Amino acid sequence: MSPQQAERRAAELRTLLHHHAHRYYVLDAPEIPDAEYDRLFAELQAIEEAHPALRTPDSPTQRVLGRVLEGLAPVRHVVPMLSIQTETDTTAAGAAAFDARVRRELELPADAPPVEYAAELKFDGLAISLRYEAGVLVLGATRGDGETGEDVTQNLRTIGQVPLRLDTPHPPPVLEVRGEVYMRRDHFERLNERQRARGERTYINPRNTAAGAVRQLDPAMTASRPLSFFAYGVGDVRGWTFLDRPAPTHGELLDALAALGLPVSGERRVVRGAEGLVAFHRDIEARRDALPFDIDGVVYKVNSLELQRRLGFKTREPRWAVAHKYPAQEQVTVLRGIDVQVGRTGKLTPVAKLEPVFVGGTTVSNATLHNVFELRRKGVRIGDRVIVRRAGDVIPEVVGRVVNGAPGTPARPRHPYVPNFHMPRRCPVCGSDVLREKGGIDHRCTGGLFCAAQRKQALLHFAGRRAMDIEGLGDKLVDQLVDGGLIRTLPELYKLGVGKLAALDRMADRSAANLVAALEKSKKTTLARFLYALGIRHVGEATAKDLARHFGAMDRIMAAGVDELLEVNDVGPVVAASIHAFFAQPHNREVVEQLRAAGITWDEHEGAAAAAGAAALPLAGKTLVLTGTLPTLSRDEAKELIEAAGGKVAGSVSKKTHYVVAGSEAGSKLDRARELGVPVLDEAGLRQLLAGGVS
Repeated sequence: MSPQQAERRAAELRTLLHHHAHRYYVLDAPEIPDAEYDRLFAELQAIEEAHPALRTPDSPTQRVLGRVLEGLAPVRHVVPMLSIQTETDTTAAGAAAFDARVRRELELPADAPPVEYAAELKFDGLAISLRYEAGVLVLGATRGDGETGEDVTQNLRTIGQVPLRLDTPHPPPVLEVRGEVYMRRDHFERLNERQRARGERTYINPRNTAAGAVRQLDPAMTASRPLSFFAYGVGDVRGWTFLDRPAPTHGELLDALAALGLPVSGERRVVRGAEGLVAFHRDIEARRDALPFDIDGVVYKVNSLELQRRLGFKTREPRWAVAHKYPAQEQVTVLRGIDVQVGRTGKLTPVAKLEPVFVGGTTVSNATLHNVFELRRKGVRIGDRVIVRRAGDVIPEVVGRVVNGAPGTPARPRHPYVPNFHMPRRCPVCGSDVLREKGGIDHRCTGGLFCAAQRKQALLHFAGRRAMDIEGLGDKLVDQLVDGGLIRTLPELYKLGVGKLAALDRMADRSAANLVAALEKSKKTTLARFLYALGIRHVGEATAKDLARHFGAMDRIMAAGVDELLEVNDVGPVVAASIHAFFAQPHNREVVEQLRAAGITWDEHEGAAAAAGAAALPLAGKTLVLTGTLPTLSRDEAKELIEAAGGKVAGSVSKKTHYVVAGSEAGSKLDRARELGVPVLDEAGLRQLLAGGVS
């Protein structure tokens, strides 16, 4: 490629990549798959490596930079980044008070038309300024003290929503965009989940995490954090034709920024008078928890830029804008005690019992501590003053302790830290043993079928299609059965009669009779299905089949030690320990016996472990293919019988296929079997094969 061709292609690739990055990060409407974007990106990288002079500041390859900065250089703002006045009255009256002040400052008579306002969200992040010269990002800075901030250009380049170049063929000579870097709640939660999995400290809140990421000395560290950006205003502007139009407004300014490729929040509105402000405040407050990011209020701005100039500033705050706060989402309170909650899957979670505190618009007296290791990492003890956070739909959590009584200051661990809470050894609900898997962080109740906290989950799993396949036993019915005290253990399912069921909500005689029939039908099952239905931790369908093949009988599985369980195909130490712990609980063994007594049966065999070898199973090493509809067996039932006999069921016929089992309406698989000379069996032939009568 000649230098001229390289220059043209690099320009084409930059334009393409900027377009697709805008579609992906800002519009959330990608036009090409990630792999195609990566291919274009790699092509541009290769051209720039071969021709370093073609590497421009706005190139997409310059987003993620590995150079560690020696320090954050100061940046003096041409137009100061001033704060706006805060309205501390969190009720709707605060909006009306701002409107009254504006009308008074403008000397409007009582009968004058309502003032028009631009109403926006007050993002809970870090204010930054982006300076574009001739459409290219040349400088990014923090607010700092309003007069002087810090140069974080390298870090801001790593944020996908920050355009490196404005999307216009005629950019203004200078456009300084003001906005907020923030972190979405779901991204924050995933980040903390990764931290917990690594055994590292978790972050207190999205705002602090975003601010810390922007001010990192290593841009690669910033790039590893999932940051986002919204534009909400401008600073230094030179030669922007938008401002030359007659009577420009703030709402139109935001539209113009969006047209340049800058992300602007859609949660904004132009309203009139105090009534419009109050309505916006109430609407956002009602939907605050559903927003994907944190806000701590809303912002009102006089919409007319001309009126903004007339109103001017008071000291360091504009008279034409105000931040109307909502109740704080972090507060300090006292940790009075710690209870343990048992979840639907048996996980034990320590729950903080707090001195009640008003946070995030509600009174909070309980908050999660996640797990005992998280509690210790935060250095929290009963009796401490702690920081409590409530944001959105996230369960309130204790994020740290207060140091030396200074409100809002994150805790530093005590040296040494001595906890005054320990996870119980027995489940507080059912008294079963509490275990923590080796290398894991969660403690779990081993009660399983017996534990009341796990009852609904156990019933739903037991009735699942891949388990006992009890048609008609769904979530709402299980809720009624458990909440009404009709079911306390799994065996009680089989004692339900039409009368009791028909008396439940949305149940009639026919529905009740159908469920009783489904329960009766489920009594004839397979050992593998029954094992899977018990809901033993780590025992999925495949493991249940392996256990059934290996041992052949339920009693042998229940009696197996860890070493014997480790002999089963694909069963490792964690799975073996889980199975052994489950059957070591007397009440779990009792549930199994009661289910047997209720009439549940399955076929058993000698098992691979007790036989002379795996070849003792009639279909050991054999591959079968099923096609068509069999007279009495469903496809799943036939597959389970074959797998229990040591065979494998494949989806297509090949030279390695040993048998094809064909029913009515068999299709191309039967034709393929005949073409290859593969033996074909009907259902009777399959049963004979399972009994060892065909070789």
